[in-house]
Amino acid sequence: MIGLGRMGANMALRLLAAGHDVRAFDPDAAASAGARANGIGTTESLPELVAALAAPRSLWVMVPDQRVDAVIADLAPLLERGDLIVDGGNSWFPEDARRARELAPKGIEYLDVGTSGGVWGRQRGFCLMIGGNAEAVARLQPVFAALAPG
Repeated sequence: MIGLGRMGANMALRLLAAGHDVRAFDPDAAASAGARANGIGTTESLPELVAALAAPRSLWVMVPDQRVDAVIADLAPLLERGDLIVDGGNSWFPEDARRARELAPKGIEYLDVGTSGGVWGRQRGFCLMIGGNAEAVARLQPVFAALAPG
C-alpha cells in the first residue's frame, strides 16, 4: 500500500485482518508510525518497498489524484515486467487509460480501482469499481474479496 491516509491505512488494516501480508510506504513519518503500531510492515522509501516484495509485485497506490502521476513516475523505474500497479483513488478514467497505455510497453499491468467506503470501510468493507485487464483483476481477486463488504 502506498499512502497511509484514512483510506489507505484502513484498507491495509482490513487486508491484514484477512490474513494478507501487507507492506506499506508513506512519506509522512507519523502515518507510517501509526501503521507500524497496528502491525503493518512499513518501509522508509519506494525502493525499499519494492525490494521487500516478491515478484510479481502488486502495489496499490492510495494517494490524492493530483499525486498519482508523480508516484507512478517514481515507482515505474523500480518495477519489472509482470508487476502490477493499482490506482485505488477516484482518478478520472481517461487518466487511468493513459497510465495503462504508458506502462504497457514496460510490461507493467495497471488497474483502475475506484474505492469508496470512508471511515466505515474498515469495518463494513469498501466498494470497489474495478477496471482493467481480466488477468490482472483475477490475480488480485483475493485482495478484492478481503476489501469488499461481506
